[in-house]
Amino acid sequence: MPLPFDLAEATRYLSSKDEKLATLIAETAQFRTDTDAAQSPYEALMESIAYQSISGRAAATIFGRVKALASHGRPPTPEQMLKLRTPQLRKAGLSHAKILAMKDLAAKTISGVVPTREQAEKLSDDELVERLVSVRGIGAWTVEMFLIFNLGRPDVLPIHDLGVKKGWSVTYGKKHMPKPKELLAFGEQWRPYRTIASWYMWRAFERAGYKVTNKILPAKVRKRLAAAKAAKAAKSAKPKSKPRKPPRRKPQ
Repeated sequence: MPLPFDLAEATRYLSSKDEKLATLIAETAQFRTDTDAAQSPYEALMESIAYQSISGRAAATIFGRVKALASHGRPPTPEQMLKLRTPQLRKAGLSHAKILAMKDLAAKTISGVVPTREQAEKLSDDELVERLVSVRGIGAWTVEMFLIFNLGRPDVLPIHDLGVKKGWSVTYGKKHMPKPKELLAFGEQWRPYRTIASWYMWRAFERAGYKVTNKILPAKVRKRLAAAKAAKAAKSAKPKSKPRKPPRRKPQ
């Protein structure tokens, strides 16, 4: 599916605004997202629920079993999902919480809270966030990923995403992870292409590797660890008092 914005213009704009980001863009792969125009918001969010809190391989297996329950190669329709019994879904590998989330997603799709693909493309990012976070088990981060990877929206900044935050720290030579407000304020210079900038923060995180990024911690944690280290150093540097020798007895 073609991007709904001009990528060349976006990268030129970001490079002109941010020297460090310009270097990152020049040194890494070209931005791309594999958006699926045939996947409805309902299907995309159902898949997101299946993938929550477990490994990708396990989630793919479980989601494959869920799709098999519909026998047409795609996830169960909202109507089918509401009719599926809990034991069937549990046998497929879904947790109780994920079953409740998928059934709520199905109900809100039927009621119109979760829009169709055509409707979603006409709604603003804020309108979609407001609607979709009302679904059980769907948070702001999940909706942001949907906006980026399903709809191809150009101006999404996932301020709570660990990879984006640590990628920012690597790119701008920071030893701490930014607070969400700090990242949000910094990202203003990237408008209206914050999605593309975020994508390159992910690339910076991947390129640095875990050996480097595991040392990047929130500012509060860094300060606490530094204070503990300083206290330990001060304690070890303090001279220890020598034990007093007992007085010598005079011979009688």
